This record gives sequence, C-alpha cells and structure tokens, in this order.
Amino acid sequence: MKGLVRLLTVFSLLLGCWGWLGTTQTAQAWDFSHVNLPQTPILAIARQNKADQKLATDFGKKIDLNNTNIARFQGIRGFYPVLAKKIIANAPYAKVEDVLEIEGLSNRQKKLLQNNLSQFTVTTYDAEFNEGDDRINNGIYR
Repeated sequence: MKGLVRLLTVFSLLLGCWGWLGTTQTAQAWDFSHVNLPQTPILAIARQNKADQKLATDFGKKIDLNNTNIARFQGIRGFYPVLAKKIIANAPYAKVEDVLEIEGLSNRQKKLLQNNLSQFTVTTYDAEFNEGDDRINNGIYR
C-alpha cells in the first residue's frame, strides 16, 4: 500500500510540474489590427523642475557663486577647499565682482579670483541647490 501511495505522489508531482519539464506553451499577443478603436488625442507636456531649468542656463556651464556645490571649485587650481569655503560662506552675491570684496582675502586669493571671474556666474538663490548642508557636503564622492 505504501508503494502505491508513493507512486501516486510522484506521478501527481510530475504531472503538476509538467510546465517545469520544458513543455511550456509560448505566449501569443492578440492582434488589434482588425479592431477600430477611436483615436484619442494626447496632450504632451514637457515638464522640467526648477533645478533642470537652471542647469540649462549659465549655471550649468559656469560656477554659480550663490548655488554651486563646493566640489565644483576643485576644477580651478588654488580654490579648493579654503577659498571655495570662503566664497560659499559669504554668499549670496548680487554680481560676480562682489566676490572680490570678501573680508580676510589674501592678495594671492584676490588675484586668483580676479583671474577666474569669467568662470563664474551669479543667479538667484534657490533652495533646490542650498537646502541643508548640500553646498558643503552633498554626499557625492569620487
């Protein structure tokens, strides 16, 4: 009797798992070409958030003194981390030249700033780029 129960159990397991044994049926998509569905116009809206809009301006090409992260200053020799930290700490600026009026700058630092003014821009302060401590440490490491 035990042998018969074991045989039936094995047989039912094999029958139940038939799909796993390689005899699966291929899926077939239904052809909608013969059905006339009404055309519904779709309104396409190009959506951009404020950060993406700003990145499309000079902000994305130059270093924005009011909004850029400290890591962007690594590309300019002599700025990172000391001078970059001073620039960020004294923001916001009304115009690029205002960066030359930071108190406590050495003559070398003023000369560095003067020589690199063309790499900077100033835009309005945006919370998207300045919330928390993101300008000093945004969590992106190389």
